[in-house]
Amino acid sequence: MIAILDYGSGNLRSAQRAFELAADDVVVTRDAKTCSEATALVVPGVGAFAACMEQLLEAGGAEIISDRVAKARPIFGICVGMQILFESSNEKKETQGLGILPGKVSELSAPVLPHMGWNNVVAAPTSKLFKGIEEESFYFVHSYASKTLVPNSANTTTNYGEDFLAAVERDFVVATQFHPEKSGSAGAKLISNWVKTL
Repeated sequence: MIAILDYGSGNLRSAQRAFELAADDVVVTRDAKTCSEATALVVPGVGAFAACMEQLLEAGGAEIISDRVAKARPIFGICVGMQILFESSNEKKETQGLGILPGKVSELSAPVLPHMGWNNVVAAPTSKLFKGIEEESFYFVHSYASKTLVPNSANTTTNYGEDFLAAVERDFVVATQFHPEKSGSAGAKLISNWVKTL
C-alpha cells in the first residue's frame, strides 16, 4: 500500500489518481498507524514552506515521517513536500525543516517568479526515477528550491535563472521539486519507476 499523507497541503486527489496508475492500493490518510505500516509514504505540498511546516506539525506529520526515517522505509516528497525534507527555508521567514536531507531552500535568482512551466532536467547517471525518461520535460511551479547537491545521492538538476535540484534520490528517500502528477506521461513513467523500486 502507498499512503499519501494528508496534512492539509498538496494536490491530494490528483496525486492519488496519478499513483493509482502505477499501484493497486493507494490511500489518502493522516492516520499514523496506516502511514507507518504502508509500503511507501508520499508527502505532497503546495504553497509556502512555513505554512506547510505548520500544517505538518499540527497533523503529527513530522512524527510520522521521523518514524519512517528511523525504520528506513520509502518516502517520496513532492514540491514543498520535497523542500520540507531539507534543514530550513528562508521563504518569508527563516523556518526549520525536517533535516532529513542536508541543505537549505532559498529563492531562485530569476527575472520572473514563480517559475511555472515545463523544464528538461539533467538526470543523475545513477537515477532510477528517470530511467527511460532522461530527455523528457516536467511541470514546475515554485519560487524557492534547494541549490546544493545532496552528498551520496543521485542529484538531478535543472535551470531557471540558476541551477537547482529538480530531484534527489538517497537510499529510501526520493523527492521531486516538480509535480509528477501534473507532468503527463513522463510523470506517470517516473512514478511507475519509483513504484518498481518498492
